[in-house]
Amino acid sequence: MRWTISLLCFAAFLARANALYFFLDSDTKRCFYEELPKDTLVVAHYKTELWNEPTRTYTVNEQVGIQITVDEVFDNDHRVINLKGSDHGRFTFTAADAGDHKICFTPSNADVQRGWLSGGMPAGAVKFDLDIAIGETSQIESTDKGKMTDIESKVRDLNSRLQDIRREQVFQRVW
Repeated sequence: MRWTISLLCFAAFLARANALYFFLDSDTKRCFYEELPKDTLVVAHYKTELWNEPTRTYTVNEQVGIQITVDEVFDNDHRVINLKGSDHGRFTFTAADAGDHKICFTPSNADVQRGWLSGGMPAGAVKFDLDIAIGETSQIESTDKGKMTDIESKVRDLNSRLQDIRREQVFQRVW
């Protein structure tokens, strides 16, 4: 009975986890393979933290950059994304065809010197938080619908201003 309750609590905890973090060495590429169906939108948010030896904690450092690449393994490693990002950000892509996609992350400007026991080599110097939403295009895009309506209204306003300017130019030419 106790095992059943513990297992249910553990399963409920796992169901809520939707992000992960892992540790990277400086200038070392870490890759994941994800099989994606055709026309699947992938939206990912990421954040990096750099090891701070004096405080012995991971802290935000704006100098750290991240190289993000996405390759279609099934299509001769066709490169879908090659992005140099800051210490935090977001990237998106749509799987054009079904198959395995290789998603890779490489930190830059993350040199940290460790103590003498580690040989002075930076090991796990960057903590990389990653939150990936993989789903159908319509599901993920519905969350951004408010932003799209705002942009649409701004474009309409600009078009009406442009028409006003054109009318005024025509009026100026007539006189």
